[in-house]
Amino acid sequence: MRRNGRPRGATAASRIYTDLRAELVSLVRRPGEPISEAQIATAYGVSRTPVREAILKLSDEGLVEIFPQSGIFVSRIPVATLPETIIIRRSLEETTARMAAEHATSSQLLNLHATLERQREACAAKDREAFHQADERFHAGIAEVAGYPGIWKLILQVKVHVDRYRRLTLPQIGRMAEVIAEHEPILAAIERHDPDRARAAMASHLERLLDDISEIQTLNPEYFDQPTQQM
Repeated sequence: MRRNGRPRGATAASRIYTDLRAELVSLVRRPGEPISEAQIATAYGVSRTPVREAILKLSDEGLVEIFPQSGIFVSRIPVATLPETIIIRRSLEETTARMAAEHATSSQLLNLHATLERQREACAAKDREAFHQADERFHAGIAEVAGYPGIWKLILQVKVHVDRYRRLTLPQIGRMAEVIAEHEPILAAIERHDPDRARAAMASHLERLLDDISEIQTLNPEYFDQPTQQM
């Protein structure tokens, strides 16, 4: 660290990457919006080198697009890849839900209940960010109960664009309450140590993401890419 407390070198690139990624995934920076390396460098008190390193890493994840003659822009959500990614996530989480039902202890169940209660509180407060964070914790918690937290880490790597899409579903009237209603039977089945019901409840919950793609794209066309139609 520099004496003034500002990050430098690899530390700076890592911090900038983490902050920018959070802004991109949460849609604080909207698809199509330009990104200025110079402005970011000034804000962090660093040279443009660590900013460029962070931008290149985000480009590798498909979160930004770099056009040498035009600039850097927040990428739009690639709608064509969403179904495959959701299916991958659903398959992995069906497994963690089933295994969680086989292995859940009383203390682990208490933690899952506490997380679900945080979702209820966030829903009542209409705090979408807190709701999203509790949602992530609920699913991560199930993987931990299953004994395979690494599965959730893998899911995090593949679902970045799904998370951007999911952010657009939460403002829909009643959607947060519906998510809670979908989580409740998952937790109930885990608590009853019923692997088959836990798996089925998780599958049904994540299937909803597939069902809503067309509607959310229609409501927010500017957030999604528009695949070129074949002649």
